[in-house]
Amino acid sequence: MRPEKKAIFEEISGHVKDSSFVLVADYRGMKVEQFSDLRRQLRKSGARMQVVKNRFLRLITRDKTWTGLDASLKGQSAIVTGTDVVQAAKTLKQFSSTGGLPVVKAGVMGDMILSAAQVNELAELPPREVLLGQVVGTVAAPLSRLVGVLKQKVSTIVYVLKAGEDKKNATK
Repeated sequence: MRPEKKAIFEEISGHVKDSSFVLVADYRGMKVEQFSDLRRQLRKSGARMQVVKNRFLRLITRDKTWTGLDASLKGQSAIVTGTDVVQAAKTLKQFSSTGGLPVVKAGVMGDMILSAAQVNELAELPPREVLLGQVVGTVAAPLSRLVGVLKQKVSTIVYVLKAGEDKKNATK
């Protein structure tokens, strides 16, 4: 491999290695202005989009043992890398809803290969803060019920003691 191509390959490998996910999209038909606008939007969510040669991406997938990704490496490909896969998927879906481009082909999250449909499902997830709130609510619900039951038992004991006191006072 020529030194220029090796440098490009190393740069792409570095982005993939530092990322918690990789989304592969077909950008064919996008204008330069659209591509630049999508890159800006992805950058806001902490993601990065880069055009790659399928041959380079195949070499990376073999190194990472992502064999299921090879089928989607046809045509023109761009990869999206970053730390928040849900936000990146939302940005891609929102951008493609206006003009239909880019088309997500596949993705990888950890060691799991994602289909285009699974990437779209990720885009449908609520924001992280909402998910955390739901988890807290789910964890807190049994605890709040327990507090209610304990409060009711304490109230019952207080009523029994009060009735006993009233009975004693009535007999005096």
